[in-house]
Amino acid sequence: MVSNRVIEAMRKVPRDLFVPDEIRSRSYDDTPLPIGHGQTISAPHMVAIMCDLLDLKPGMKVLEVGGGSGYHAAVMARLVEPEGHVYAVEIVPELAKQAMKNLRDAGIRNITVIVGDGSKGLPDHAPYDRISVAAAAPDIPGPLKDQLAKGGRMVIPVGAGFERLVLVTRTDGTTEEELMDVAFVPLVGEYGFKSRLNQD
Repeated sequence: MVSNRVIEAMRKVPRDLFVPDEIRSRSYDDTPLPIGHGQTISAPHMVAIMCDLLDLKPGMKVLEVGGGSGYHAAVMARLVEPEGHVYAVEIVPELAKQAMKNLRDAGIRNITVIVGDGSKGLPDHAPYDRISVAAAAPDIPGPLKDQLAKGGRMVIPVGAGFERLVLVTRTDGTTEEELMDVAFVPLVGEYGFKSRLNQD
């Protein structure tokens, strides 16, 4: 059961601003949709589940790996506003540029979009209260664990072809809990898969 806070945050973010014009009529279908460059915008139910697992609170600092079109980051930004901030890392420059436009159009200001290898995290602004990874890694990247604040949480899909959503919690060390089967595009980068797949 997803919390009312997550549902309300999703109501505040118009998903149609984050999908390509040619498939805008499908914006509110509960399914992943292509956004170009071999990437997808996650299904609304998956965004809701991941946000709920993270237990996002106002004022938190969040790292998102795999910014895509900006939609998932936008929902998280609503959950941590007004003082909280989301740093979204996207490896495809064209998608990062589009995400920045989408976020401007949606009137969401507490997000910084950065082009880079998200598998290495973003050490400049670490540690993070929460980390959300929207692409499947072969294993949980060490840098992401290292950049998670004490008491922090991370959700990440792990696997190749057969993926499981994992909740990582940091106390004195880190604990990992496998939660459910999922399907995500691959995380590309030094601590992910080495080459970009299915580019268009």
